[in-house]
Amino acid sequence: MTVSAEAYLETVTSTMRRVAAEQRENVAAAADLIAAAVRADAVVHAFGTGHSEALAMEIAGRAGGLVPTNRIALRDLVLVGGDPADVLGPKLERDPAVAHRLYELAPVRPPDVFVLASNSGVNGAMVEFASVVKERGHGLVAITSSRHSAGMTSRHPSGRKLADFADVVLDNGAPYGDATLPLPGGGAVGAVSSITAALLAQQITVEVVSRLLAAGERPPVYLSANITGGDEHNAELEARYAGRIRRGS
Repeated sequence: MTVSAEAYLETVTSTMRRVAAEQRENVAAAADLIAAAVRADAVVHAFGTGHSEALAMEIAGRAGGLVPTNRIALRDLVLVGGDPADVLGPKLERDPAVAHRLYELAPVRPPDVFVLASNSGVNGAMVEFASVVKERGHGLVAITSSRHSAGMTSRHPSGRKLADFADVVLDNGAPYGDATLPLPGGGAVGAVSSITAALLAQQITVEVVSRLLAAGERPPVYLSANITGGDEHNAELEARYAGRIRRGS
């Protein structure tokens, strides 16, 4: 396979079409779960570590997205919890113990639902967080790579993976290792999981809004803060969820 921008575009395009087709029913199931929660005045909490944090940013706090959304991040331990900055590091996502602290720091209520993203689905913090979410009785949507996850041994003491806990699992279609274009002598370039996960996140959001419209409700959707009237529109909607959604760094 040629290593080029054009080859990558072809790979990404075909992968997105495949994911969209194969995950249609799962997108609908996730939208049903989230729409019901939004109609019940609940909040959607999104969490991802590493590059999967981009998925949480697709769900929470962006133009065209739902207002009742909250992004959880490992740095909440420092920014909200007051832990020293040196607690953060590339291996923190493998520590199951941080999951409990993150959940406690989040402004969670019983009817709230969660969207968790992990390409591998095996790191200790994410698996433990999923476990906590289900122990507390919340709905859970997981976005992961089934191929990558199947090729990995769980890093959680239970041996379980993110997908094992979810009410709805969406496969982002990424290959084992994420990158798609093989290199001479080994390895590959051109990761796809962030792109396909963003597609799934936006499809879910659109389907949630479709359900709210069908129910005769005005969807609480953000305008861009960089258009005239955007700040005022967003502030009015955010006020309904005061203390329940965070818009930090």
